[in-house]
Amino acid sequence: MQISDGSREYQGRMFDPPPSLSAASVPLAERVRPSTLDGFVGQEHLLGPGKPLRVLIEGDQLSSMILWGPPGTGKTTLARIVAGQTSAAFFQLNAVSSGVKDVREVLEKADANRSRLGRRTVLFIDEIHRFNKGQQDALLHSVEDGVVVLIGATTENPSFEVIPPLLSRSRVYVLQPLLARHLNAIMDRALSGDTVLSASRIDVDDRDDLIFLSGGDARMMLNGLETAIALARASPDGSKRVGRKEFEEAFQRAYVRYDKGGEEHYNIISAFIKSVRGGDPDAAVYWLARMLEGGEDPKFIARRLIILASEDIGNAVPNALTLATACFTAVDAIGMPEARIVLAQVATFLASCPKSNAACAAIDEAASDVRTRPAAPVPLHLRNAPTGLMKDLGYGAGYMYAHEFRQNFVEQQYLPDPLSAKMYYMPTENGEEKNIRARLNAWWKKKQR
Repeated sequence: MQISDGSREYQGRMFDPPPSLSAASVPLAERVRPSTLDGFVGQEHLLGPGKPLRVLIEGDQLSSMILWGPPGTGKTTLARIVAGQTSAAFFQLNAVSSGVKDVREVLEKADANRSRLGRRTVLFIDEIHRFNKGQQDALLHSVEDGVVVLIGATTENPSFEVIPPLLSRSRVYVLQPLLARHLNAIMDRALSGDTVLSASRIDVDDRDDLIFLSGGDARMMLNGLETAIALARASPDGSKRVGRKEFEEAFQRAYVRYDKGGEEHYNIISAFIKSVRGGDPDAAVYWLARMLEGGEDPKFIARRLIILASEDIGNAVPNALTLATACFTAVDAIGMPEARIVLAQVATFLASCPKSNAACAAIDEAASDVRTRPAAPVPLHLRNAPTGLMKDLGYGAGYMYAHEFRQNFVEQQYLPDPLSAKMYYMPTENGEEKNIRARLNAWWKKKQR
């Protein structure tokens, strides 16, 4: 736990390394972390001149908030800037290593600050999504009563990870991924302003490769840069040049931002399904690659393709469902890495198919009628008559056996009387459904689709 006593002098030093540690022993990302809003790079929509969060911070008028954004976009830095500018007492907890006991200890001190000193307390909880419901519940009363101003930082969608009562008492600020210009500015500042790096000449080539490998995460970019510099050989004059070779050695592999259990999981599977539905095989195979490289279960993807084959293609290409089901069987049998080929084949085929959601729309509309309308009796001519009594009551009377008629079809009523004119299935003009539509219109003269 880190605690501030509220004095400017103390706050200005609270996150510096202890005197016993050399600067070089602290990661570069920590050494160059800005301590003022003017030094903060990115998030102009929140921190630009006159923007809401900047006004609140500079006016020391904070209310509880959740900072939501990808890793390395400035959530922790922003909280530490608040610590340096607020007149309130400041406490920091990390949800990974803190429990209810730690929370209650802070809340007790916060209550004492308010009752004895008339002073506010800011509590910063990093990775608040890792707090369980009980831990978050422990914060509720103090946040509601204003005993603490909560600043929570999370990479996960707070709609899913923060309990609704706490979320309703906090303002959510969304931090955007950093752009290349932001990351280049952060890199320039590190090279020129860090006491360790600025002590010798360092030339950086292939910056785009470094930015790519870091996945837009400023912390990862800076620490990767520091590792690459350590790996590079110094010239006789002590200078160093780093580029693609050193970056690849530092990272070992490309960084793929993908959390199988979190927000990015849902974002990317959504993009994948919508790309297939929208008829874009190029986008579909890109999002497929993103999921597979991020470690997604290939059977999860295959299951989604089975659903899509019925929901979005349906009878426009009836064998799409057969192919999607075969895809799941093949993926289950062979596993990765070869399963990627099967998934790519089926995803690109389904994306290229004519589309129809007519079957899905039909069952949804029929289900709606079942739920909202009285249960109509089965017409007598459609009922079986296994007993003499049933025959006497008219069960089965007047039923026409389709195979006794030309083209194995005869027009008769199959729906209950109140719904006799209803049409649920409306085939499209796409693929095989065009033929289905023409056939149904030829059969049912009074029901033209």
